[in-house]
Amino acid sequence: MKKIVLLSAALSCVAGVNAQSVDTLKEQTLQDVQVVATRADARTPVAYKDLNQKEIKKVNFGQDVPYLISLTPSVTVTSDAGNAIGYTSLRVRGTDPSRINITVNGVPQSDAESAQVYWVNMGDFASSLASMQIQRGVGTSTNGAGAFGATLNLQTENVGENPFVGIDLSAGSYYSHKETLRFGTGLLGGHWGFQGRLSNIGSKGYLDRASTKLNSYFMQGGYFDDKTVVKFVTWNGTEQTYHAWNYASKYEQSLYGRRYNSCGYMYEDADGNIHYYKDQNDNYHQQNYQLIWNQIFTPEFNLNVTLHYTKGQGYYDEYKSEQDLAKYALVPQSDKGKFYSDLTRQKKMDNDLYGAVFSANYNNRKGLLATLGGGWNKYDGDHFGLVKWVKDPTYISYSNNNPNYEPQTEYYRNNALKSDFNIYGRVEWEFLKGLNGYADLQYRHVGYRMQDPEDDAYADTSKKYIIHDDFDFFNPKFGLSYSFLNHHKLYVSYAISHREPTRNDYQDNGVSHLKAERLNDLEAGYKYQSRKFSAGANFYWMNYSHQYVLTGEINEIGEMIASNENSGKSYRLGVELEAAWKPVDWFRWDINGTFSKNRAKDWNVTLDDKSTVNLGETHLTFSPDIIANNIFTFNYKGFTASIQSQFVGKQYLAPTNFEGYYSYDKNGNRQYVDMMLHSHFTTNLDLAYNFSIKSWGIKDATVGITLYNIFSKKYDNNGWAGPKYRKDANGNVEAYTNDDLYEAGFAPSAPFNCMAHLSVNF
Repeated sequence: MKKIVLLSAALSCVAGVNAQSVDTLKEQTLQDVQVVATRADARTPVAYKDLNQKEIKKVNFGQDVPYLISLTPSVTVTSDAGNAIGYTSLRVRGTDPSRINITVNGVPQSDAESAQVYWVNMGDFASSLASMQIQRGVGTSTNGAGAFGATLNLQTENVGENPFVGIDLSAGSYYSHKETLRFGTGLLGGHWGFQGRLSNIGSKGYLDRASTKLNSYFMQGGYFDDKTVVKFVTWNGTEQTYHAWNYASKYEQSLYGRRYNSCGYMYEDADGNIHYYKDQNDNYHQQNYQLIWNQIFTPEFNLNVTLHYTKGQGYYDEYKSEQDLAKYALVPQSDKGKFYSDLTRQKKMDNDLYGAVFSANYNNRKGLLATLGGGWNKYDGDHFGLVKWVKDPTYISYSNNNPNYEPQTEYYRNNALKSDFNIYGRVEWEFLKGLNGYADLQYRHVGYRMQDPEDDAYADTSKKYIIHDDFDFFNPKFGLSYSFLNHHKLYVSYAISHREPTRNDYQDNGVSHLKAERLNDLEAGYKYQSRKFSAGANFYWMNYSHQYVLTGEINEIGEMIASNENSGKSYRLGVELEAAWKPVDWFRWDINGTFSKNRAKDWNVTLDDKSTVNLGETHLTFSPDIIANNIFTFNYKGFTASIQSQFVGKQYLAPTNFEGYYSYDKNGNRQYVDMMLHSHFTTNLDLAYNFSIKSWGIKDATVGITLYNIFSKKYDNNGWAGPKYRKDANGNVEAYTNDDLYEAGFAPSAPFNCMAHLSVNF
């Protein structure tokens, strides 16, 4: 059986296909062409990390994609539920998820309005991947929103040559489980093939009621020839996730325990029992389609064209206490009616994203690689809300003038349109032996049309589009790389990138026109590679202007608020170190670390007297100065043991350099309010045994168990803080709150937990 090659084979395909090597391997490598144009290779002067299918499978037991790459350089991850299943996110070099561009087969996946990927909509997607590449910094040209921290490039698996059936099962703590069925026909008649996956993932979550239900599938089929691949790929994700985005304060945790989740709170009865709304859920369905054409015209020239369409539809249901009914266009039927009441509501979305991407690749096989590519994408999204129930339903609805309140009354509706066009040219040229030049020029146009984004019955939608912004970006990238003495490589690169504001930026800042962000990214590095040892160092300086810095506050749906009014200028300066050593076949040691300085310049705060004070240079939120990872791997006759450790330095929850402040509880007792994610050190242990039973038709099987956080370290993976500021008796600025201890929340990670797993291939 011939081995199905991954990215390396794809690169060799782009580099030129030997006309005398015409076999089914070419059909496999040709399937990889669509991602090559936007991926880095050994000659590209950018910092990146590749994970192949085998490496992904070793850690893929139900956790979301961010946690599968959490041990790569400069990466931190978050989990609302506390156990890496459900709403999770990825940060790279401290930059938030809205500044990390995600592509699948070269097609943009980041949501057009939020610029994020919500991994709950892509349940068990890792089980359908051939490889992942994470590019840190600006990276290469991408077909989506500007990468201000990193690009995560995902490639779906190829249609294999031979038929197979595979089963993956996992089960562990907090009723977490994963069931996956994989299957493929192999190549039928030498040219046709079909492959698929069915998955179910569920968990109760570490936090109270933070449950997750994920159902998904992945299907692909197509025609494969020596020079032509036409492939149709589709996948979906259906999720139901109980809200856990409030994050509990340390004071609440002291009263109700570390796992306390206030989402869905309704009331406390006479016996002191708290009652929660059982339907406090996020419900969403996302369907993706890709039609991919890869064509080799000559050994030097190939073309990829991909058409894509994504349909998203869903809502979240929530209980809201003491709501101003005027916001919902509800008024008392009589003078005795109340103006405030508890209610339940649904906020809904119905959106479409479609477009095309292409890349034409040329290689003269004499050191010149050139790519011309681009894409056009169109987004159309509707946002609307329904009132389901009102505690005291004696109201007239302005929306339908019905004298009796009717459930399912729609109280707001708005629309957003976004078009995104880009075209780029990329050249890599070995103009002297071992010395390569790199140039990547991209033009990008973004058009944004949005009706008043407020979720209020009186939001102004009389004007068709209140927000009407257009952006034109020129994003150049240049670099040099020099390989010498067979094992050594030096590189340097400079890049400029721009990023348009998100929907939340418009909504949270309350303005109709915003400036785009700009990033100047300088990178320089060294790599050494030999058979038993490799090492590298990457230095980076990322200088931002007009940046929307995370303030540490969250909006009512738990998303981070960003502002560029306080400063708009910031920088990230650091070094990333990596090394791997394999002295013998049965042992490998991997280690990496990031040491950085992440600061906002001239950060301003508004005091309680409405005056403004410049705090100077302050720590950027969620940006640890140190991130370090260590992995020991042992292999012996099918047995594998891996010890994985990570250290993450302290993170500020507000860009004001305040680590906390004092306030008072309801009894007048002075209490400290923490505003930090404190540093933490965690260790995981993975044990597995691989075997085959040919007489039973089992080609390959792996059984194992992964022990997470084996020393049961209690730490927080995310948080928020929203204090006020004033001057103390000495004239120094201090943080404070008026009357409570709840102006900082924390997302605790689970202590020791485990997941057993079994994988069988027939």
